[in-house]
Amino acid sequence: MLKKLKRNLVQSYVGAIGLGYLLAHAVLYLVGAFTSPIAKWLGRREYGHLIEHQNGQVGFSLQDALPDLAGFLVLLLVWYFLMRWLYFKPIEERVSEGDPS
Repeated sequence: MLKKLKRNLVQSYVGAIGLGYLLAHAVLYLVGAFTSPIAKWLGRREYGHLIEHQNGQVGFSLQDALPDLAGFLVLLLVWYFLMRWLYFKPIEERVSEGDPS
Protein backbone atom coordinates (compact mmCIF):
# COMPACT_ATOMS: atom_id res chain seq x y z
CA MET A 1 0.00 0.00 0.00
CA LEU A 2 2.84 2.43 0.81
CA LYS A 3 4.59 1.60 -2.47
CA LYS A 4 1.44 2.46 -4.40
CA LEU A 5 1.04 5.72 -2.45
CA LYS A 6 4.68 6.60 -3.08
CA ARG A 7 4.37 5.91 -6.80
CA ASN A 8 1.21 8.02 -7.06
CA LEU A 9 2.74 10.93 -5.13
CA VAL A 10 5.87 10.96 -7.28
CA GLN A 11 4.18 10.51 -10.65
CA SER A 12 1.42 13.08 -10.08
CA TYR A 13 3.73 15.78 -8.66
CA VAL A 14 1.52 16.07 -5.57
CA GLY A 15 4.49 14.97 -3.49
CA ALA A 16 6.68 17.74 -4.90
CA ILE A 17 4.01 20.35 -4.27
CA GLY A 18 3.51 19.09 -0.71
CA LEU A 19 7.25 19.14 -0.06
CA GLY A 20 7.48 22.69 -1.37
CA TYR A 21 4.63 23.71 0.92
CA LEU A 22 6.37 22.14 3.94
CA LEU A 23 9.67 23.79 3.06
CA ALA A 24 7.97 27.18 2.66
CA HIS A 25 6.41 26.88 6.10
CA ALA A 26 9.74 25.83 7.59
CA VAL A 27 11.32 28.98 6.13
CA LEU A 28 8.47 31.06 7.58
CA TYR A 29 9.14 29.56 11.02
CA LEU A 30 12.84 30.37 10.66
CA VAL A 31 12.04 33.97 9.73
CA GLY A 32 9.63 34.10 12.66
CA ALA A 33 12.40 32.97 14.99
CA PHE A 34 14.31 36.13 14.08
CA THR A 35 11.39 38.56 13.98
CA SER A 36 9.40 37.37 17.00
CA PRO A 37 11.92 38.45 19.67
CA ILE A 38 12.26 41.85 18.03
CA ALA A 39 8.49 42.34 17.82
CA LYS A 40 7.94 41.30 21.43
CA TRP A 41 10.81 43.51 22.59
CA LEU A 42 9.31 46.49 20.77
CA GLY A 43 5.89 45.73 22.26
CA ARG A 44 7.30 45.51 25.79
CA ARG A 45 9.24 48.71 25.28
CA GLU A 46 6.23 50.59 23.91
CA TYR A 47 3.54 49.27 26.27
CA GLY A 48 5.65 48.20 29.22
CA HIS A 49 4.25 50.93 31.42
CA LEU A 50 0.75 49.40 31.12
CA ILE A 51 1.77 45.97 32.45
CA GLU A 52 3.17 45.05 35.82
CA HIS A 53 6.41 43.16 35.36
CA GLN A 54 6.95 40.37 37.83
CA ASN A 55 10.61 39.88 37.03
CA GLY A 56 11.31 43.42 35.86
CA GLN A 57 12.50 42.26 32.45
CA VAL A 58 11.75 44.67 29.64
CA GLY A 59 14.81 43.87 27.51
CA PHE A 60 15.46 41.65 24.55
CA SER A 61 14.81 37.94 25.24
CA LEU A 62 15.89 35.03 23.07
CA GLN A 63 13.28 32.83 24.76
CA ASP A 64 10.72 34.40 22.46
CA ALA A 65 12.40 32.65 19.50
CA LEU A 66 12.28 29.12 20.96
CA PRO A 67 8.74 28.15 19.80
CA ASP A 68 9.49 29.21 16.23
CA LEU A 69 12.85 27.43 16.26
CA ALA A 70 11.21 24.25 17.52
CA GLY A 71 8.56 24.47 14.78
CA PHE A 72 11.28 25.04 12.19
CA LEU A 73 13.25 21.99 13.31
CA VAL A 74 10.20 19.72 13.38
CA LEU A 75 9.03 20.81 9.92
CA LEU A 76 12.53 20.49 8.51
CA LEU A 77 12.83 16.93 9.87
CA VAL A 78 9.44 15.97 8.43
CA TRP A 79 10.42 17.53 5.09
CA TYR A 80 13.74 15.66 5.04
CA PHE A 81 12.22 12.27 5.81
CA LEU A 82 9.46 12.73 3.22
CA MET A 83 12.00 13.91 0.63
CA ARG A 84 14.21 10.92 1.34
CA TRP A 85 11.28 8.49 1.19
CA LEU A 86 9.82 9.88 -2.01
CA TYR A 87 12.82 10.80 -4.13
CA PHE A 88 16.07 9.25 -2.87
CA LYS A 89 14.96 5.66 -3.26
CA PRO A 90 13.92 4.61 -6.79
CA ILE A 91 10.39 3.51 -7.49
CA GLU A 92 10.14 -0.20 -8.14
CA GLU A 93 8.69 -0.80 -11.59
CA ARG A 94 6.74 -3.95 -12.34
CA VAL A 95 8.21 -6.02 -15.15
CA SER A 96 5.70 -8.19 -16.94
CA GLU A 97 6.73 -11.69 -18.02
CA GLY A 98 5.87 -11.06 -21.68
CA ASP A 99 8.11 -7.96 -21.88
CA PRO A 100 11.27 -8.71 -23.94
CA SER A 101 13.43 -6.19 -22.02
